[in-house]
Amino acid sequence: MKARIPQHREFIINFPDTVDNAKANEGWAKLQQIVEDYKKDHNGASVYAPSFIEDCEPAVKKLQEEYGFEYTVEFVK
Repeated sequence: MKARIPQHREFIINFPDTVDNAKANEGWAKLQQIVEDYKKDHNGASVYAPSFIEDCEPAVKKLQEEYGFEYTVEFVK
């Protein structure tokens, strides 16, 4: 059996070692909440939805300022 996985873009997020562990955990929880809110607001849409990056990037950037993580958006096959 063969399956084709659609190509998509993903956030790649990294908390540097300079970020306190408790603060990083709090940041991860808020990032996860962005995903949950997206699914709720888009009738259960997946993070693989074409509009996920565009819809969520402003919120991710705001959290980046607060929590000091690094992120890129990468194309994944």
